[in-house]
Amino acid sequence: MTEGLCIHGADTKSDTPLITVAIPVFNAGKYLRLAVLSIVGQTFKDWELLIIDDGSSDDSLESISDIQDPRIRVIRDGNNRGLATRLNEAVDLGRGKYFARMDQDDFSYPERFACQLAFLEAHPEVDFVAARAITISDDNELTGILPSRLLHQEICARPWLGFYLPHPTWFGHRSWFRQHRYTSPGPYFCEDQDLLLRSFSSSRFATVDQVLFGYRLRRRINLKKQVKTRWTLYKIQWKHFVASGDYSYALLSTLAFIGRVGSDQLGWLLQRWQNPVSVPPSVDGTEIARWRQVLSETAWVS
Repeated sequence: MTEGLCIHGADTKSDTPLITVAIPVFNAGKYLRLAVLSIVGQTFKDWELLIIDDGSSDDSLESISDIQDPRIRVIRDGNNRGLATRLNEAVDLGRGKYFARMDQDDFSYPERFACQLAFLEAHPEVDFVAARAITISDDNELTGILPSRLLHQEICARPWLGFYLPHPTWFGHRSWFRQHRYTSPGPYFCEDQDLLLRSFSSSRFATVDQVLFGYRLRRRINLKKQVKTRWTLYKIQWKHFVASGDYSYALLSTLAFIGRVGSDQLGWLLQRWQNPVSVPPSVDGTEIARWRQVLSETAWVS
């Protein structure tokens, strides 16, 4: 691991930026501005940001119209083509050596790109690196921390359970994304797990052992959406494992699907009777203080 090692670049507009950052947008509402500001505030400056609108009908893009930065390109064609298609579009339009994911309602810590770039420069065998992430609520309160796996062997040890790599934290070689690409149209909220399942045996993944991201999770569980997502992932896994002759993995994916749906239903029932805890006691106090600091330093601009 290279925790604490970061690379910083000059604040210049380049015709060949080192990093292409993609934010596909669909009715992002009030969250888009903070997400974009978190990219503008990166300590590493040699990037381009592609904001690709996927046929939004709200005024989220107008909320960032005053952010004048020559590194930002807004792309609009008025059509709704889906997330996977827009991500492939960003990979094709990008000019950077590296490609970074970013969701429309999340938050990148200022040193995210610097630290992930340093990791890849130190580990050229790695195709892309994720980052550890806290979870944040609709009102920007820290609510928890996502589970993480650091090494490729750990990340891919149980493919029937999926891959613990928060998708908006991905930062990797753009050539890898061009080679593997997202399935388009993407499977229901599973385009990232589908990509990982297809590529993990011939690729190399890792996670920076440092919290560099705020991942927004809605407090209320949408049980119907969650179960449909679980079912979509299960079908992808079953088809993949059967086609590759991994019948034991196919069986394990079935058991995992049943267990997760049961857990989802229990969580939904408990949520109806209990108030969510804002900050679990397992979250370190220094992490809470750090989140509040980076949020306040970014939010004042808005």
